[in-house]
Amino acid sequence: MSTEARSARRAHQFGRLFIYGSLIALAIFYLMPLWVMIVTSLKSLDEIYSGSFIGLPQAITFEAWEKAWGQACIGTACDGLRPYFVNSLLMVIPAVALSTAIGAINGYILTKWRFPGANFVFGLMLFGCFLPFQAVILPMAQLLGSLRLSGTIPGLVLVHTVYGISFTTLFFRNYFITIPDELTRAAQIDGAGFFRIFFSVMLPTALPIIVVSCIWQFTQIWNDFLFGVSFTAGQSSPITVALNNIVNVTMGRKQYNVDMAAAMIAAIPTLVVYIVAGRYFVRGLTAGAVKG
Repeated sequence: MSTEARSARRAHQFGRLFIYGSLIALAIFYLMPLWVMIVTSLKSLDEIYSGSFIGLPQAITFEAWEKAWGQACIGTACDGLRPYFVNSLLMVIPAVALSTAIGAINGYILTKWRFPGANFVFGLMLFGCFLPFQAVILPMAQLLGSLRLSGTIPGLVLVHTVYGISFTTLFFRNYFITIPDELTRAAQIDGAGFFRIFFSVMLPTALPIIVVSCIWQFTQIWNDFLFGVSFTAGQSSPITVALNNIVNVTMGRKQYNVDMAAAMIAAIPTLVVYIVAGRYFVRGLTAGAVKG
């Protein structure tokens, strides 16, 4: 092997080592908060105050998890996160399903049943993706008051469904536009109508973007705090509001292990969703990014 070839090989190996080393260092940096949360939640309070946050627990205990789940005080109620976890499930499941279904219908109409002004309507809906939460709080509060849904889980479902339609419409429109129009025309020739084409032709091909929409909406809705604290109160609050109340309520020594266990309980659903379906999220986004 010549000197130049050996030099090029060493440079290539050094470059790969530098890239992988940088990626590992960044991964450790970003995963450090998660590590601290896990190990702190498995320690007793005495060990936390006498040791460090980063080190492994001397004796693993799930007492903090049990207290965060069923005994931690939130205001005057000491029921833990369990009822608020259920509230979030009752909110996120219908909101994700509704916003995804409406976005699929919208994307189908905007690409396969185009009408005069379709691009203008899509532009208006796209504008909704850039509206900050703060801009819609007052109008939403007035609407929920008129519908007598203030402070309820169904009201929060309505809020997240309406706010998420812009995103789901964008996802499905950009995906459906990549499907040849000849498929819908052939189905029409065979006598298929609007909904038959949608359910028999479009939806079976849209599994990747359905996964994208569900993951996106689930993450946004589950992690939302502003809408939850603005439109619900007391026992109707989602888990993010309850978590904030647990962390900010201190009686005696600060219970860091309970706080970390509560944060982990609140974060587990989104972590599970990304671990199980994360690769499909990337595939779905790239599948809908060819045209549009």
